[in-house]
Amino acid sequence: MTARLDHRNPLVFDTHELGRRPGALQRLTRTVDAPKDLGIPKVVGVPEGAPLELELRLESVMEGVLVTGTARAQAEGECVRCLEPLQLDVEADFQEMFSYPDADDRGRAHRAEPGDDAEDDEDRLFLEDGLFDLEPVLRDAVVLALPMQPVCQEDCPGLCAECGVRLADDPDHHHDAVDIRWAALQGLADSLEPGDKDDKSGAEPGVDEKQEK
Repeated sequence: MTARLDHRNPLVFDTHELGRRPGALQRLTRTVDAPKDLGIPKVVGVPEGAPLELELRLESVMEGVLVTGTARAQAEGECVRCLEPLQLDVEADFQEMFSYPDADDRGRAHRAEPGDDAEDDEDRLFLEDGLFDLEPVLRDAVVLALPMQPVCQEDCPGLCAECGVRLADDPDHHHDAVDIRWAALQGLADSLEPGDKDDKSGAEPGVDEKQEK
């Protein structure tokens, strides 16, 4: 099978050292640059190029290579309550089987027939000339490890619903309650000029003259 994977990709790993000896183990520690869009789009994620620490355990089994590992990195996002930028440490555990392309579920070599177990193969990951790509497994693990609604702190009070000020910066912030029944009248009174108020409070012009006549 011709390999389509590039061994120079930092998330592509070589299993040739294991051979196909069931029980053979290999432990790897690697720090790589995080790939693009690693996380939940527009919510929180690991910035592209940020350090991504990987600890892997590769175990040769009958049907392929079982990969168990942990990824650690620092994610960035925005608090869903106060909209302030935030950073959080993310640790994602994962385990995945990468099957030999020429072996069935019992590890026996076989020749694949067209359409044979096609649906099962769609859900399986395969080794390509002894190489496997960790990126799709890593993406799934990181997304599951990240919070869907990140907050800068558990008790973040958010923003004022009336003016939008960040309540954590001003714990005593509040607005005086105004009776809506008086709000319109108060607005009208504030809009009148001082002379207008005097005219409204006095008698209508010409009333005294008519009474004298």
